[in-house]
Amino acid sequence: MSERSTATAATVHAAEDLRLDTRDLGPLSPARVRIRFGAGGICGSDMHYFRHARTGDFVVREPLVLGHEVAGTVEAVGAEVEGLRVGTRVAVNPSRVCGHCPRCREGRSNLCENVFFMGSASKWPHMQGGFATRFDVAPEQCVAVPDTLPLEAAALAEPLAVSLHAVARAGDVSGRSALVVGTGPIGLLILLCLRAAGAGPLVAADVAQAPLALAARLGAERTVNLSEADAAQRLDATDIVFEVSGTPAGLATAIAAVRRGGTVIQVGNLPGGAIEAPMNAVMAKEIDLCGTLRFTKAEFHEAVDHIAAGRIDVLSLVSARLPLSEAHDAFRLALDRTKSVKVLLTGSEGPS
Repeated sequence: MSERSTATAATVHAAEDLRLDTRDLGPLSPARVRIRFGAGGICGSDMHYFRHARTGDFVVREPLVLGHEVAGTVEAVGAEVEGLRVGTRVAVNPSRVCGHCPRCREGRSNLCENVFFMGSASKWPHMQGGFATRFDVAPEQCVAVPDTLPLEAAALAEPLAVSLHAVARAGDVSGRSALVVGTGPIGLLILLCLRAAGAGPLVAADVAQAPLALAARLGAERTVNLSEADAAQRLDATDIVFEVSGTPAGLATAIAAVRRGGTVIQVGNLPGGAIEAPMNAVMAKEIDLCGTLRFTKAEFHEAVDHIAAGRIDVLSLVSARLPLSEAHDAFRLALDRTKSVKVLLTGSEGPS
């Protein structure tokens, strides 16, 4: 049976303008694999594209299919592809790196200068994402998962890989105190990674109570609501602070809360352009301020292994599941932090 060449895709055209477009995929390239969508997680960057048609400095300039946290089933295999077969269930690594630029050669492929990253407006033409009934990827982006593993869990390998990389940027965290500022999905996954790596005590901080309650259930020994007047006084000097909120206020909190000689890992995507921050404290406290971006191929495989082995329960974050056909409603729900933590889009396991 020849592969189907059309797809229905959740496509952002402008701010607040998300449509289910029909896309012509054309014939499958001999070096590509066609994936039938199984599940996908709505990420913070997806929501930025939905609300503002941009995230940070990346601006939507043409219709962009969203989605980079995806898993599905191999529907067709190009003639040159080896090692994959129709029916294989896979977690899809949204990052395709060149392997030969200076950053790739030094082992930091997450900083590849020629990276292809699904669902991103960082380059022109834009790199289309995986919130589509079917989409094409390179075979090296596909990581096979056990038939017993829900595709919903496999789809969350990407944010878990982001979290593993962020924790790795802090070095050996065993026995070290840690504060996570911002308890969205990535912040919560960082908590799970820290707990698995033996860090502690663990503290979570946010301006909303609902995600803080979940953080406590997932292993935070203490939570701090930053919207309360005395919040700053309740943050102890901490070895490592992960700033995950992506706000200038969150960064200021992280710099204030970290101990002298401690480490701040900037995880959240801060607003584009210049921002105000208490940078003199970085000098005065001799803080190590580290950025973290995406993940390496090895970390994506590590994330899949953790999920498949049941060591990290990524589905504990999921608050709602809606079909891909209801993507607009799913995005609206994901934006409401009082009602959702992680919203998944789901597909059909059968032909469509």
